[in-house]
Amino acid sequence: MQEIEALLRREIGLDAASIGSALIERTIHRRMKEFGLKKTGDYLALIENSRQELDELIENVVVTETWFFRDRAPFEAFQQIVLAGWINRTDRLPLRILSVPCSSGEEPYSLAMTLLDAKLAPGQFLIDAVDISTHALQRAHKAIYGKNSFRAKCLAFRDRFFTPARDGFALNATAKRCVSFHRENILDQGFLAGRAPYDFVFCRNLLIYFDRATQTRTLEKLHNLLAPGGVLFVGAAELPLVTESGFVSANMPMAFACRKHDPAINNVDSARSHKPARALPPVVVISSPPVEASKSHKPAAVHSTPGLPSDLEAAQQLADAGELAEASVVCEAHIAEHGPTAHAYYLLGLIRDAAGEADATTFYRKALYLDPNHHEALVHLALWLEKNGDIEGARTFKRRAQRLGEKETTQSGK
Repeated sequence: MQEIEALLRREIGLDAASIGSALIERTIHRRMKEFGLKKTGDYLALIENSRQELDELIENVVVTETWFFRDRAPFEAFQQIVLAGWINRTDRLPLRILSVPCSSGEEPYSLAMTLLDAKLAPGQFLIDAVDISTHALQRAHKAIYGKNSFRAKCLAFRDRFFTPARDGFALNATAKRCVSFHRENILDQGFLAGRAPYDFVFCRNLLIYFDRATQTRTLEKLHNLLAPGGVLFVGAAELPLVTESGFVSANMPMAFACRKHDPAINNVDSARSHKPARALPPVVVISSPPVEASKSHKPAAVHSTPGLPSDLEAAQQLADAGELAEASVVCEAHIAEHGPTAHAYYLLGLIRDAAGEADATTFYRKALYLDPNHHEALVHLALWLEKNGDIEGARTFKRRAQRLGEKETTQSGK
């Protein structure tokens, strides 16, 4: 089994611990049954000599879980950056955007809808979407989606861009034509070779499945694919790794966005670096039709967590604004008055983590003691342990987070 895991690591960079060796083993046994094989060594020989079967194994182990507008804030930030700067620079048009891995197309189509809602014409932007999974790309080309792809709280976009179909909802032709799909492996030496640089790259929740060496190689590729000043969007747990690898935080709370170094941008940022982060400027909210320009002076909605007590919501807002000490005081006061809660301890962990304090792990663990299924605490504790050299500990919490995610996905599909 270890030889097959090593082969998967070489082919697609998969760290077996990120999804669990048991899942890989079950997948291998299913494939062996298809061929009537009894010994793992025989299946290893098969995939070493059959590209078709190796691709089929990869299809069965890659994680293709996604939905439209998964995590709202990155799409709002993307739209904000485009409207605030790029759209008025004719030398940067058409905008070039990359989504990798794109899975079955929900993310790149969400990007297309975001720009169309912002009144960009299809000719003003190009979206390339890349994935290693042939099956996922076939679903993306078909562009007909069931209820599992529509999990956002606001589904107004579905009324604007989709029509009911026998198997779900079909994307309209305008949005569909905005995306070009490609089957490629990001670890291949010639990945997207010869392409012009991209202004935006969405590569969310891919790095968490790689070991550190593969993460480094991937970030080098993404850095080379971005134009100077281009923006990279990653997953929440991946942001610290990216900012340690030559990218500069875009200072957009909850967007998990970084810029490729550009002296024209970063010199301005460094001059303001002693000041606390400011709230985001107004943004056209993509969950509803674009607002008129005359209304754009209204402040943007704060990215809050539904159901949070008002004081913890205030603490989250303070932390987003860079006021870490004040946020910590609010969390501690909440615990003193109302008693300990998992989310209060999780927020304290995030605050300590952002401040570079070693006791961040203590608060993440307290959150998990109260709620063993607190997904965000699992992910951030895994990342903290990995950054501080406890690789085995990090893998343990990664596996727990992965199992929890699989369980939630199964339940949401029922």
